[in-house]
Amino acid sequence: MLEILYRDEFLVAINKPSGLLVHRSPIDRYETEFAVQILRDQIGQFVYPVHRLDKPTSGVLLFALDKESASLLGEQFMSRESKKSYIAVVRGYIEERGIIEHALTIKLDKIADKDSSIPIEAQEATTEYERVATVELDFAVGKYDKTRYSLVKLYPMTGRKHQLRRHMKHISHHILGDTKYGRGEHNIFIREQFDCHRMLLHASELQIRHPHTNEILVIQASLDDTFESMCKLFN
Repeated sequence: MLEILYRDEFLVAINKPSGLLVHRSPIDRYETEFAVQILRDQIGQFVYPVHRLDKPTSGVLLFALDKESASLLGEQFMSRESKKSYIAVVRGYIEERGIIEHALTIKLDKIADKDSSIPIEAQEATTEYERVATVELDFAVGKYDKTRYSLVKLYPMTGRKHQLRRHMKHISHHILGDTKYGRGEHNIFIREQFDCHRMLLHASELQIRHPHTNEILVIQASLDDTFESMCKLFN
């Protein structure tokens, strides 16, 4: 059963677990469970996803309960009126705060996007970040005798595919557990030493304007046990 964070007659938000697809996708053709299907069965209503979270990312995921609300919310996301906050653990000591402005090409999937006519030129992409804490561990990973990690808050100002994961890679502070853009030696390390088998990226907060009342909604999602235990490394 999915954790419901907010619900009214127009909207419902859940805390999506890491590893759960939002909807059926040819990329993961053998997956049998999807957030859309589980939530529909759980509340007994058809649901319309209005934004996306990657399969390995956990956190706030918003759905509309009717087509009109879905359209109005979609406009907010397209116009960048909504605000998103993420928590991540990254390799190295990242600066206390900064802005990443690095254009990203559209990532087309060989299966899902094989017939797509989407242009592939790079699009502007901006991410703000703020360091929360750092830790140094007495383990040798790669060429270093000790291992350093940072706990960070990430604020995407644009909504490009895999933006946070690609931006963290761009500045060489890869997100731990990211098997696509991360560093394999660190992913192996957290699996073996801390039994962490997920990507450490979590959508902790979503701020939107209610499509019918104009009320500002701030929806927050707590960390799962695995992510919480990793955060304890930072005291």
